[in-house]
Amino acid sequence: MNIIRQSLVILGMIAAPAFAASQVSISIDAGKPGTVINKNVYGQFAEHLGTGVYEGMWVGPQSNIPNTRGWRNDVVGALKELHVPLVRWPGGCFADTYHWRDGIGQQDKRPSNVHANGSVDQINAVGTHEFFDLIEMLGAEAYVNGNVGTGSVQEMSDWVEYMTAEGGSPLARLRAQNGREKPFKVAYFGIGNELWGCGGNMKPDYYANLYSNYEHFLRAPEKSRPKMIASGGSGFDTAWTQVLSKELKDRTTGISVHQYTIPTGKWDVKGKDLGFKEGEWISTLANTLKMDQLIKDHVVVLDKNDPEKKIGLMIDEWGTWYDEVGAKSALFQQNSLRDALVAALNFHIFHEHAQRVPMATIAQMVNVLQAMILTDKEKMVLTPTYYTFQMYVPFQDARSLPLAIKDNTSYTLGGLTIPGVSASAARAKDGKLYLALVNTDPHKATDVAVNVAGAKVTAATGKVLTSTMMDAHNTFQSPQAIKPATFSTRAASGKLSIKVPAKAVMVVALEE
Repeated sequence: MNIIRQSLVILGMIAAPAFAASQVSISIDAGKPGTVINKNVYGQFAEHLGTGVYEGMWVGPQSNIPNTRGWRNDVVGALKELHVPLVRWPGGCFADTYHWRDGIGQQDKRPSNVHANGSVDQINAVGTHEFFDLIEMLGAEAYVNGNVGTGSVQEMSDWVEYMTAEGGSPLARLRAQNGREKPFKVAYFGIGNELWGCGGNMKPDYYANLYSNYEHFLRAPEKSRPKMIASGGSGFDTAWTQVLSKELKDRTTGISVHQYTIPTGKWDVKGKDLGFKEGEWISTLANTLKMDQLIKDHVVVLDKNDPEKKIGLMIDEWGTWYDEVGAKSALFQQNSLRDALVAALNFHIFHEHAQRVPMATIAQMVNVLQAMILTDKEKMVLTPTYYTFQMYVPFQDARSLPLAIKDNTSYTLGGLTIPGVSASAARAKDGKLYLALVNTDPHKATDVAVNVAGAKVTAATGKVLTSTMMDAHNTFQSPQAIKPATFSTRAASGKLSIKVPAKAVMVVALEE
């Protein structure tokens, strides 16, 4: 279906194919504002993997690809449209093999990284100064991950001093010699990554002691001291959250947890990124919805050990992960409409748990896993996930609103059943009331009756992302095969009804 026909179907001007719409009622209480949705749940993750940094974002100042001090203009421009609030760097597993002094000083004299197989992976052209250049171009906050696995307390302490110290410090003077007199602003600093696995195969009690040692020596001026984040467990394993929330009170602002969405739920055979059947459509959405129970399980532990709610649950790696089949670089995968729904469903879960989840960084920004952007040399394409992030920008730092769904539909296939409609509402900083909707059913449109207590809604305007194909995606040959279409509808007889197409993500402003 072409874009024009797709838009007409959405607006109800021509008949949509497939099945008749069902009816769902949504009630929003505009008079009872809830917790602010921290903008950092829309954070990004940039790790030195495959072409995630080199080629994907960094091409160097001598490149024929238009750039600013080495960073691609097209990619930076696209990311700025997302109002990226936070970037996590340099890893990931890469963080625990990264030695920061390799990435400072004259670029052509920096040492190369040699991996275990003897191959040279990169020449450290992107280091501390280059990363903060990107951060400042994006207007984002920096979340820097330190090296516990192969580093030392002294090395990490020196890095924090190098980034944050004022003029008199020897490392501040070294920073100035390398071109930066004033300190960098480090909003968050992570002490290690996945210490249960690639970060060192540690036990939580052992890491809790290590964390305390490292954190004690990470000195920075009080006004610019980063908020420290402890590296927590994987998925539903709450043992790390239990130990760290008990042992590190008042010493950490958050505990991380990682959770990836895999169609099959099995790491050895994950599932396809494209050309999948409907069984992997519903299994992917069902598996991503498990994020809600995961957060609840960790919050039970946090509420017991941290009733004052000083420690946040940081979901600093999340997103889809598919089998690598003919990938052009490590962890490169295509990104389809299914990924857009995965992103939106997770946003709604993060909104629901805004009191305990102040940060989430999707894996990853460019060319790796569930990326915003794909590149191939000078070419760039925006993914359906990119468009979902763009549509949800109004929810950054918005105040959540109570929402109830009545007579929700169900989507069932085989032995799996998931809710047909997911929704989230908030009052944005611009004063407008926003409603986000997801229809998980790939066949049936849904009519949603919207009732807002405390406000008289007369219309809804916004964007909708959908397609006729479950795996609709953009390529370098067809970069606009799928993108959002405009949507608008007006209330009739004082009632507002929104038709949500099958397999769609929608964000609308409700006019009062």
